[in-house]
Amino acid sequence: MKIRSIVPAAAIAFVIPLAHTTAVVAADIKVLSTFGMREVLKEIAPQFERATSHKLVIQYGSSAGLKRQIEGGETFDLAIITPPVIDDLTSQGKVAGGTRAVIARSGMGVAVRAGAPRLDISSVDAFRRALVDAKSVSYTPGGTTGTHLAKVLAGLGIAEEMKAKNTPEQTPERVVQAVANGEVELGFTATATILATPGVAVLGPFPPELQDYIVYTAGVGAASKQAEAAKALINLLRTEGAVSIMKAKGLEALVQ
Repeated sequence: MKIRSIVPAAAIAFVIPLAHTTAVVAADIKVLSTFGMREVLKEIAPQFERATSHKLVIQYGSSAGLKRQIEGGETFDLAIITPPVIDDLTSQGKVAGGTRAVIARSGMGVAVRAGAPRLDISSVDAFRRALVDAKSVSYTPGGTTGTHLAKVLAGLGIAEEMKAKNTPEQTPERVVQAVANGEVELGFTATATILATPGVAVLGPFPPELQDYIVYTAGVGAASKQAEAAKALINLLRTEGAVSIMKAKGLEALVQ
């Protein structure tokens, strides 16, 4: 679906004035983003580029991986990662103070291969039973979902059992791909990431008592030479049209 049919006139009006001032000095705007925002940015990017003459150069990764890159000297104009990482990078002087903007969140879910039996995971007991019965699972230890899941599994008394079943992956994208490839039965990550991956289906969200959310937060690079364009992209992501796109992609917009 093309952005032109989704983003309302108000959103277009916001970025058009920027186009008038930047068309002559169009630049590449480097964005470092978590996988959960990938499908949204695919929709938003063409509209932003048409309106501003800038080109978005987007690199996706896990929040932890992107944090390591930034700390290692990676340059960027805008980062969309989790709040603790944005806050830490701000304290390090890597993200410009006062540019932090909460964009959206995604609940955590369970991925199964497309066409797999639809197990019940709607209650805590059913969730535990599905995990115990699974022969193999995948999640990212140390990632946002993996860290929360470790606490959940400990609370359910099955941490060691599930650790033995886990084929760990370095990124949420690879977790879901392992499910799609039939390498593991269940994958755990943001629901938005599952929805964005062909060959898999959302078995369901974590039960309400066990649910947690991955929040996507933007910040402008402290060394960015295109800070105004980066801020314009943040503003576009907070328009009504962008909110509609996020909802369609399994995200809950958090416009503050």
